[in-house]
Amino acid sequence: MGRSRRTIPEELLLLALDPATGTTAQPQSLDLGLAGAQLVELALAGRIAPDGDRIAVVMPRPTGDPTLDSALELLRRRGSPVRAVHWIGGPRLGLRQIYLAHLERCGMVHAVAGQMCGVLPTTRYQATDTAISREIRARLDSAIRTGVPPDPRTAALAALAHAVGLGKHLYPGNEGRSSRSRLRDLIRHDPMGGLVAHAVMDVQNGVAAQPRRAPAAAAGGGRPAGAAAPAGSTRPTGGVPLQPRRGAMARAAAH
Repeated sequence: MGRSRRTIPEELLLLALDPATGTTAQPQSLDLGLAGAQLVELALAGRIAPDGDRIAVVMPRPTGDPTLDSALELLRRRGSPVRAVHWIGGPRLGLRQIYLAHLERCGMVHAVAGQMCGVLPTTRYQATDTAISREIRARLDSAIRTGVPPDPRTAALAALAHAVGLGKHLYPGNEGRSSRSRLRDLIRHDPMGGLVAHAVMDVQNGVAAQPRRAPAAAAGGGRPAGAAAPAGSTRPTGGVPLQPRRGAMARAAAH
């Protein structure tokens, strides 16, 4: 895969990095977003493909990116397609920290040691080249403001940024409301990005852990995209159908 192109997990993390504080916005949901971004990147590299609401390995050859290849190998070991919500919702603590260390090794950020309250050690991260972050942001801004359908990478990045809650970080306040709405709408421009973004939101809403229930009688009407599924619903956010749990949730280590 080479290093000439930044990966979607890298770009998502750079978007979340606050240049003023050196910390990441939405740290709790960002791990989920990074797991989803790995799936999108592997799909763009031709290593995996969606199979309904599941992810199937179609080419196990390594990409050359160690963090992506770790995820690819874990998917390969499963032997059968895995539901996106189970993969993203699996115990994968520390993925954000793994990618921060990865960006530091690649020279895209540098760590700054400090202390909290003069006692607790902390580490903050500063981008080494702010032009990279500006270019990533400019792609999103262009897609939002022009209405021109973005390329698949930008569409997937926008979908994941919305899914992890970066909208208010990127476009804050009342003046950013319309931009946040358009950011959400970009989810429709990339099927794989949409699949994993909806899976990220489903995990946050607790949908991945719910058993399938008998369908309720349809009475017309619907609910807005992105809204949490009502109690007893058989269809979670984003239209990913629930299925009976088949064994324990996928345990996928980050590395």
